[in-house]
Amino acid sequence: MKTLILIPVRMAATRFPNKPMALIAGKTMIQRVWEQAILSNIGEVIVACSETEVYDHITSLGGKAEMTDPDLPSGTDRIFEAISNYANISHYDSIINLQGDMPIINPKDIEKVNIPLEQGFDIGTLVTELTHDQTKDINITKAKIEWINKYKIGKALDFKKGIFNSTDNNIYHHVGIYSFRYETLKKFISMSPSKNEIKRKLEQLRALDAKMTIGVTYVKNIPISVDTKEDLLKVENIIKNL
Repeated sequence: MKTLILIPVRMAATRFPNKPMALIAGKTMIQRVWEQAILSNIGEVIVACSETEVYDHITSLGGKAEMTDPDLPSGTDRIFEAISNYANISHYDSIINLQGDMPIINPKDIEKVNIPLEQGFDIGTLVTELTHDQTKDINITKAKIEWINKYKIGKALDFKKGIFNSTDNNIYHHVGIYSFRYETLKKFISMSPSKNEIKRKLEQLRALDAKMTIGVTYVKNIPISVDTKEDLLKVENIIKNL
């Protein structure tokens, strides 16, 4: 698939300000995410940022960056603005939204987010194992899946940060990386947030509420994202022990 990877970045995160430029074993977090995206070797990589500090950093590394409005409400809005003036953008088969807080994601897993699009879904994403401790963790987004091919491709039925009913089966840890076809992304951005999206603070519910299909690829052992300074230290220890 002809693919474009975008990494939306903003420095003003509430829980961890200036997170993209935080150092992890001598490299900034955004550099590490960008490098993993490059290593996936599936298409051009662009950092969609709202601060010149990030723009200058990525371009100094030989990477490509696009400046975006700092007041945009989400990373999805940011990537759409970054590509809004691209010629022939509709010729891309997939636009991947790779979160800027995944510095040790496996490059091969980035490629796997395209599989649901190849199977005809409107949007693709990833899920991984949900541990017992994570089932009650409101910082972890959970996904309820209907599997088409066991542990390979499935259809997302629902997403929550809270606890699913004990009778619910096939609940997994959702990994915040998405693939879109351009027209799907354009349609998604054009819609107002849905009631469920506002209530649960989960953007992907806008798609489900609009009857857009979200396909998932199961991936084993996805490494942690960096939401806090404690997470950063965990990732740094993982990198040092590689």
